[in-house]
Amino acid sequence: MLIVTMGTLTLKQTLTGHRGRVWNVSWHPTNSALASCGEDQKIRIYSLEGGKYVMKLILAEGHTRTIREISWSPCGKYIASASFDATTAIWEKKGSEFECTATLEGHENEIKSVDWSKSGSLIATCSRDKSVWIWESNDDEYDCAAVISAHAQDVKKVRWHPHEDILASASYDDTVKIFKEDTADSDWSCVATLSSHTSTVWSLSFDPTGSRLVTCSDDKTIKIWQEYKPGNNSGIPTPNNVSVWKNVCTLSGYHSRTIYDVDWCKKTGLIATACGDNTIRIFREENDSDPNQPNFSMVSVAENAHSSDVNAVRWSPKNPGELASAGDDSKVQIWFYSD
Repeated sequence: MLIVTMGTLTLKQTLTGHRGRVWNVSWHPTNSALASCGEDQKIRIYSLEGGKYVMKLILAEGHTRTIREISWSPCGKYIASASFDATTAIWEKKGSEFECTATLEGHENEIKSVDWSKSGSLIATCSRDKSVWIWESNDDEYDCAAVISAHAQDVKKVRWHPHEDILASASYDDTVKIFKEDTADSDWSCVATLSSHTSTVWSLSFDPTGSRLVTCSDDKTIKIWQEYKPGNNSGIPTPNNVSVWKNVCTLSGYHSRTIYDVDWCKKTGLIATACGDNTIRIFREENDSDPNQPNFSMVSVAENAHSSDVNAVRWSPKNPGELASAGDDSKVQIWFYSD
């Protein structure tokens, strides 16, 4: 008999100040600082004081249109911001302030996502122009290392592997693609295409090990993908000695509208989703799960988490159970999940 232990997702604080949609939130990698960005072309940075988040800085004048996504560098000294103005701004912390020290140009249309690699030496961006760009960061200099045109449509999201310089992207073409650099010629290429969703893949997130991915889609499902490396114990064939990714679990029937974002917590293994039905949902893998056919249960639901679409969810890398969300209602919400 399966017993699912339900948890509680409690709203701890509401952060206001943005005008228009808040598109994204990003936690500082080592402390409790939080950044948010949105339609008002501003980045707001909050820090924890006396148990409450307090707005400390507003970064403005880096972009001329909506800021769609932000990403802290692993060292916490830089923030990259991706905008509908087709540029990515690099903000450097100098003293108690941030200064826009570089602007990355090249995309033809709106940039939808930006992510800093774990090594700190690479930045990935993607755009409505169907391309994924990889930038090298070296001593405050930023050079384009690759322009990858593997997708047939608008690319919605890019995410780096948690430990390696391997990149995943999600697209309007209903697929996820995995990219890796060929060490022989330093050329980036697509090494896997993940096809199972029946509509736009909006977002994705690696698990703590990097051997699994969760994806979310306009088809109202979330999917778990498992990497099978050459010589795997499951006997899964790997042609040309290249890893194969297989869809090992599909969760459907939980979301009533498009799922815009998903985040797999690197501390707890919990998965959070942000949905167009204004709701945040939390999923957890069942204890006796078969790795090749895992089972996940929904363990918490926050209905009307925002009064309109929930655009983003992010687990804190420092405080297990802490979650930030962003919505069309101009709000950033701070939550805490407990069993």
